[in-house]
Amino acid sequence: MAIFYRSGNVPVHSVLLMATREEALAYPKGVIELGFCGVCGFIGNLAFDPSLHEYSDRYEETQGYSPTFNAFHERLSRDLIDRFELHEKQILEIGCGKGDFLHILCELGKNRGVGIDPAYVERNRPGGAASEVSFVPEFFTGDYQGPRPDLVACKMTLEHIPDTAEFVSMVGRCSRDDRTVFFFQVPDMERILQDQAFWDVYYEHCSYFTADSLAYLFRKCGFKILDTWRDYDDQYLMISAQRGTDDSQSLSIPPAGREFRANQVDDFVNKVHKAIDDWRQVIFRLSSESRRVVIWGGGSKGVTFLNTVDAGRVVEFAVDINPYKAGAFMPGTGQETIEPGRLLEIQPDVVIVMNPIYADEIRGLLSGMGLAPEIMLLGS
Repeated sequence: MAIFYRSGNVPVHSVLLMATREEALAYPKGVIELGFCGVCGFIGNLAFDPSLHEYSDRYEETQGYSPTFNAFHERLSRDLIDRFELHEKQILEIGCGKGDFLHILCELGKNRGVGIDPAYVERNRPGGAASEVSFVPEFFTGDYQGPRPDLVACKMTLEHIPDTAEFVSMVGRCSRDDRTVFFFQVPDMERILQDQAFWDVYYEHCSYFTADSLAYLFRKCGFKILDTWRDYDDQYLMISAQRGTDDSQSLSIPPAGREFRANQVDDFVNKVHKAIDDWRQVIFRLSSESRRVVIWGGGSKGVTFLNTVDAGRVVEFAVDINPYKAGAFMPGTGQETIEPGRLLEIQPDVVIVMNPIYADEIRGLLSGMGLAPEIMLLGS
């Protein structure tokens, strides 16, 4: 694998809750060295050290407090239920987080579910399918002994796994019934390459996929591909598969496809440092104008943006709609994360939105508070 992008001194976790600014500033950092395989298109951090990770009840990744994200979750759930006739079926979710998606799948389809995740924390939810859903707050190890699942879901987890073929094969063994559908969701690396989205490259994500490399992985691990597709403004890449082989699906990626992906990587290399420098210039200008600046998004994108462009000296706070993040501090740069209501006292001049898909939602919240700061969007 050829290394094409390096980023040093980045926090090894970006969504752990840091209780103090001192803890956030002192949190361990690591190195990212993205390598590209010209055969299968896989991209991974060759400097990744899994011993630096902590997945525990301090891990706060939930996006379910956003109406925009909840609408996506419900739409995706209905799509999967319709595609695979998931009514009164058994569902297993690996890497379920706080269980939001699993609850929706079970509520909408009257399904039963088991969720596995070391960072799972019980939270109160109104009614619904609570009695039909159970959780195991541990790592998935392949020794699943529960009911045979009709659907195995694994969302936003594979990118955290360094040994992806070993993991996918292990997941495949949790059901030896060829009727079981396996559904995975990962960040779409093609969009990251096209948009020079450096803010979407962070330490926890050691493995990156495009549609062709993801399909290659699953075929290599003994699956036949049912479909691949994108959603959420093409930020997320999805794949559905079943155990077995399909003679019409070639394991190898055609030479034209490999060349296209290699050209995308080259284009990213040629442009990404200008994208970083452009944002550094924006931060320098805002500083020289003495404007009050906050970012909206206290998660991984925000941590990577602040640390990469050295924006910590200008950005005063990170705003996040998730109430569990309020009062925590951003790893590496130390900004306090605040709820949107705090902006009434801060009166920011500029809000930099970490994910443009939330722009309309954020504008509505700001307008409702009588605030009209300048809004900047990553990727614009």
